[in-house]
Amino acid sequence: MSTPIDAQGLQTILDNSLTPAAIRVVELHGARYTRRSLLDHIFKPLVETGSNPNCTLGDVVSSISTAQAKLSRLGIFVEDSFRVFISDARKDVSVHPERTDLDIAFNVKERSRLALGAGTDFGNTEGSAYTNAELRNIFGGAETLTVNARTGTRTRSAYNAIFSAPINGNPDIRLAAETQRSSTQKPWASHEENLTGAGLRLDWQKADNGDTHSIAYSSIWRQITGLLPSASPTVRADAGDSLKSSITYTFTRDRFNRAAAPSPTLPQSGYLLRAVSELAGWGPLQGDVSFSKTEVELSTASPLPLPGVKPTSGISIGGGLRMGLLYPLPFGFNLTGSAMPSRINDRFQLGGPTDVRGFKLGGLGPHDGADSVGGDVYAAGGVNLLFPLPRTGPDSPLRFQVFANGGRLVALKHKGKSKQGQGDGDPLRIDSGAVRRSVSSAVSELASGLPSLAAGVGLVYAHPAARFELNFSLPLVMRRGEEGRKGLQVGVGISFL
Repeated sequence: MSTPIDAQGLQTILDNSLTPAAIRVVELHGARYTRRSLLDHIFKPLVETGSNPNCTLGDVVSSISTAQAKLSRLGIFVEDSFRVFISDARKDVSVHPERTDLDIAFNVKERSRLALGAGTDFGNTEGSAYTNAELRNIFGGAETLTVNARTGTRTRSAYNAIFSAPINGNPDIRLAAETQRSSTQKPWASHEENLTGAGLRLDWQKADNGDTHSIAYSSIWRQITGLLPSASPTVRADAGDSLKSSITYTFTRDRFNRAAAPSPTLPQSGYLLRAVSELAGWGPLQGDVSFSKTEVELSTASPLPLPGVKPTSGISIGGGLRMGLLYPLPFGFNLTGSAMPSRINDRFQLGGPTDVRGFKLGGLGPHDGADSVGGDVYAAGGVNLLFPLPRTGPDSPLRFQVFANGGRLVALKHKGKSKQGQGDGDPLRIDSGAVRRSVSSAVSELASGLPSLAAGVGLVYAHPAARFELNFSLPLVMRRGEEGRKGLQVGVGISFL
């Protein structure tokens, strides 16, 4: 008798979950182009469970669920094609009369090995049009080759190719090799940046809690070019070529309850923690820039119960906090040598419709004339209150929001200039003591006085692909040289402060 794991079959299994069981055969149907060695990694734990003398029917079902989840995460099978059948195997009842021997059959359908696509995409501060081609399961081991080309509102052109494959058949650990080339306009700093590079990346995810980790090495040739006639001396000083060789580690813990939200881009409860650390040019790393750079982001959301209002009304309060520090380092393995000041294409930018609303893109922090030249230390935070629009209800992706946000962006002001360049032949170099004093001074300045602040109201539409905001903003506190944005401001992105 064959029992599919549907609602009726699941109830039968639950009623007999403590029954001793063993697995005699495991079969997979429909994996025409997938290697046996990959599938062995998926089904080995299932077979081991079924050979345990103390195994029960409940243990078998749990192992089947784990194997099916792994098959799904490989990304090479159609999601709604999975079918699992459990059959009583023919046996000699005189051997183990108290145990049920089972035959397990998985039915799957492989996704198309070639996929072509075109469309529009939205990232923070930019919309773009793209075309891509994806080759799946190239050698039968869930390998993927993706080639992408795009152009956007700021990106003149961008091309990249990524080849990735799971390690030892584990869908939660993937190794990827990437090449890229792009040309992006930076109107807030009167130039264009061209990037050409390649890298390796190892991604892994904890299956039990969903935490994701990534460690990547990249070597990128950067060009600051296409300077406008109005470009400031700071931008002109950094113009030209530079080579960055770096290692980056990223940790992400996403505990937002997106399944219960009106849209994945508008979670109503939970939190998100992300940390990114980059080391460039130090130790064995090459290139002509050397620094450590760290950013931390925390976002939260919670339903807001009001007197006389149901908890499921769709009213929620959210908040976010972001901080970052760029620390110049000496080249090589020397921690006490002299370092070069940071470049404009490595420093942080702050301000715009997706982080500190009420300010122009790059409107906060140091400026040279009309150019935003970035900073080395920053902190920004915000809070917003979301209400469903009248007659829409809590399940609608439309919201009315009231928000307040602010931030500070500070550049290192290197002291001890009389010591610059000693023994290095470069007058721009700063000794390690001066770097420490500059960082300490910048952090102190960050915490002194009010941050630049803005408040406002607006409409939010949470599309599954991106979040759209139309806000009326009013800058409340603004420092000299910073550029506020009073009035209407449109924001499109996937991550907002």
